[in-house]
Amino acid sequence: MEQTRPSAFTHLPELEGRLTPVQDSGLRLTDEVLAAWDAQARQQGLARDWRLPDEEVERSRKAVLAASGDEDLWVFAYGSLMWNPGIHFDEVRRARLEGHGRRFALATTIGRGTPDCPGLVLTLQPGPGACEGLVFRIPHALVEAESRMLWRREMIRGGYCPALLPLDTPQGRVRALVLTANTAHPQHREGLSLDATAAIVASACGSIGSNLHYLEELVAQLDVLGIEDRYVDLLASRVRARGADPAHARPR
Repeated sequence: MEQTRPSAFTHLPELEGRLTPVQDSGLRLTDEVLAAWDAQARQQGLARDWRLPDEEVERSRKAVLAASGDEDLWVFAYGSLMWNPGIHFDEVRRARLEGHGRRFALATTIGRGTPDCPGLVLTLQPGPGACEGLVFRIPHALVEAESRMLWRREMIRGGYCPALLPLDTPQGRVRALVLTANTAHPQHREGLSLDATAAIVASACGSIGSNLHYLEELVAQLDVLGIEDRYVDLLASRVRARGADPAHARPR
């Protein structure tokens, strides 16, 4: 008798239907999508070297994954990967990374902003406490292809430091790919106040949507998962105070 394949959402059935399907993800950077991004960058007047060369991105991927051997690859999601992973996966769990917190601290001029009005996306900053999110398991047979898509998306400008780090999940500890802040990157924004961050998030908009919508999606997914994040709640409150109300933001 043919065995039924376990659902990827066995541990988190509330997420089924709440993730952008791979085929609908504008953040799965196939050759065609990447070419479209390049064309848009030229239209916006960005320099030819607006993104890292493919060879450099590939070197980074191979260097980090060399230690993973023939294993499945776990990927930690704390920002847009939580609702739009853009990868094929066999399992998703809750996950917790100690010693880091979410911060809107990476400027973007093409996805959620423009050269004239840069937006901000999330990074992981070292600090007290922990960051709770999701972790996706890519089966080994798909790791090569899916990790290429992931590196193109997340390392397009080198704004993160990818590493394999231990994470705690309700089903046990795993070692996962984690993208922490590259604090030496020219687009890293260290020490932004909540008011300054809220002003940017409330107004910036780019090719894939507004910065406000990014925050709305984050708040909504944290709500579904029952994850409390004081920084995100405070930021949503500041954005509301500016009259740009994240529809799903939790009142505090």
